[in-house]
Amino acid sequence: MRAIGSIKGAAHESQQSQGLARDGIITAVATTAAIGFVAPAQAQPTAQLGAYVTDGWGGGTITSSPAGIDCHVSAWDPYSGDNPPNTTGPCTASFTVGTTVHFTATADAGSSINFPPDPNPVTIRDGYNYTWVMFCPNDGLCSAG
Repeated sequence: MRAIGSIKGAAHESQQSQGLARDGIITAVATTAAIGFVAPAQAQPTAQLGAYVTDGWGGGTITSSPAGIDCHVSAWDPYSGDNPPNTTGPCTASFTVGTTVHFTATADAGSSINFPPDPNPVTIRDGYNYTWVMFCPNDGLCSAG
């Protein structure tokens, strides 16, 4: 409060010496100066957004705009005896609440997009947000999801 009084007093003295002392002008100057000292920036709330790549056995990548998600899965033959592949790249990211995030799905060579990202776009809200996509191999062998 002392800083505000000093600012208000200095503004009043300056205005009086010029013969322009008016309560409205002095109050506006003091208020503007006080706001500059008192109003720190508030952190914007964020929430998680996850991209889930369902097991369609095909390969591809889902990316987000704004950037944050760049999630890839490789094609997999469930009859090969190999374990299913893990996703690579960030499949979860934090975005500011209220941000609208758009997705692009790109199939790898030999695969296609069976179900495009859904929902798309996503407007981030408090809590957990998600989208999902399914890639299938072009040879016709595709999981039902």
